[in-house]
Amino acid sequence: MIKYILFLLSDYYYGIMAERIGEIQAKVAPYQVEALLAKNSEGIPPVCVAHMKGTLVIADEPEIIHSLLGEGRYVVVLYHEKNKGVDIPKARYGVEDVFQLAYRSYEETYQRLAGLPWDILETDRLKVRESTVEDVDEFYRIYEHPSITLYMENLYPKREEEQAYMRAYIDQIYGFYGYGLWTVLLKDTGEVIGRAGLSVREGYDTPELGFVIDVLHQRQGYGYEVAAAILRYAREQLEFHKVQAMVKEGNLVSQRLLAKLGFVFERDVEESGRGYKLFVRKI
Repeated sequence: MIKYILFLLSDYYYGIMAERIGEIQAKVAPYQVEALLAKNSEGIPPVCVAHMKGTLVIADEPEIIHSLLGEGRYVVVLYHEKNKGVDIPKARYGVEDVFQLAYRSYEETYQRLAGLPWDILETDRLKVRESTVEDVDEFYRIYEHPSITLYMENLYPKREEEQAYMRAYIDQIYGFYGYGLWTVLLKDTGEVIGRAGLSVREGYDTPELGFVIDVLHQRQGYGYEVAAAILRYAREQLEFHKVQAMVKEGNLVSQRLLAKLGFVFERDVEESGRGYKLFVRKI
């Protein structure tokens, strides 16, 4: 996990940061994270050299950023008036006002760069986090029961294909939208029991709720518990005002669950030659 946030800066912004580094240190200290400040001419502090994979570096000079990226470090570009228009090497993330960032922004950026899944939410019995490539084996276990794929698409026939899809999904969907279909685990044991989350369906403007629970853990209220929590997350964290759900014709169990969650049937639709019922809920 993240241990250090290192501001490795030009003389110009070092002077600005030196006066206010205490604000950031106070913000991150409760999470057992240290915020350090150094000039480019001083180089990376020894403690950050020793903890390369635990350090998030925020830098503002092209040569330094290029070098850091070449070393495989986790880098965020700091943009300011002195480097506007300067050709800065490509980094996945950039920021203009570090003083406005909450600690969560630093942590989630570090996790994304380090390839670590974000924890999304918890309920009384469940934990929801972003999926990983390692979860794919559990998904095959869940999807092997015929009733699971009766009303939803199956995984790829080959594990390597599904793993490749998951890598792309993590980078392109989680990385772009900040949400997607997540992994559901029992909080007490860490056992993967399903998937649930929000997705974007082509041709629709409203985010879509989806969920699947392992057959062995059905009829225990987990589906309702995780779906209700995701709806709260959608409202409070993502600031969505409406969510849709699409259910195949004949899937009465899911239709009853959606009704319990407050969804209302809107219309019948057809996707890829298959009939669905579209439900919506304002949140």
